[in-house]
Amino acid sequence: MTRRRGRPPVLWLAVAAGGGFLAGLAAMSASSRLISVRDPLVVEPRSEAHTEAIVPAQVPPGPPVISANPIEDLRKRHLQLPVEGLKREELQDGFNETRGSDRRHEALDILAPRDTPVLAVDDGTIAKLFLSKAGGITIYQFDPTTTYAYYYAHLSRYAEGLQERAAVARGQVIGYVGTTGNAPPETPHLHFAVFLLTDQKRWWQGTAIDPYPLLR
Repeated sequence: MTRRRGRPPVLWLAVAAGGGFLAGLAAMSASSRLISVRDPLVVEPRSEAHTEAIVPAQVPPGPPVISANPIEDLRKRHLQLPVEGLKREELQDGFNETRGSDRRHEALDILAPRDTPVLAVDDGTIAKLFLSKAGGITIYQFDPTTTYAYYYAHLSRYAEGLQERAAVARGQVIGYVGTTGNAPPETPHLHFAVFLLTDQKRWWQGTAIDPYPLLR
């Protein structure tokens, strides 16, 4: 009668370790695929186009739109003029003007001396402080209902202590007029835009609304 010999203990340990190592590699590979799908980088496609890759800020959703007509809704709020010392009759509508070869402006340009204070037009929250190739030093502010975003661009600098997610009050100084981004160096001005946010409440996405009738 021939006795069958078992595998030496050392060999069994080597086989088991090898199997565990391969299983670990498979799990790591699967996990990597999930992360790459769940955490994509996004690009901000505003009217003044930016190409920087960014991670979206998480902003809690707000109440639904107050009115089916955004312009009428915003008119009722009597928004603050966004530049200190500005008079309403000095505003000039440039929403439909062309920039570049075929890009619509979709904003209001307000000329003012460099470093003139820029004011929050409404109560709300600072959604994003963003440095853009086109807009330069910019601010994205959400209104109190997270229905609309107010966009301030070409700033020379932010107001001291301004931070993302901070609450701001109507009329509060949030920055200063400048020429950062693609603004002409000798023409300091504020590029001011308003847009209706999507259901996802992303600061870089929305439908542009002409600011001129809102501030006149």
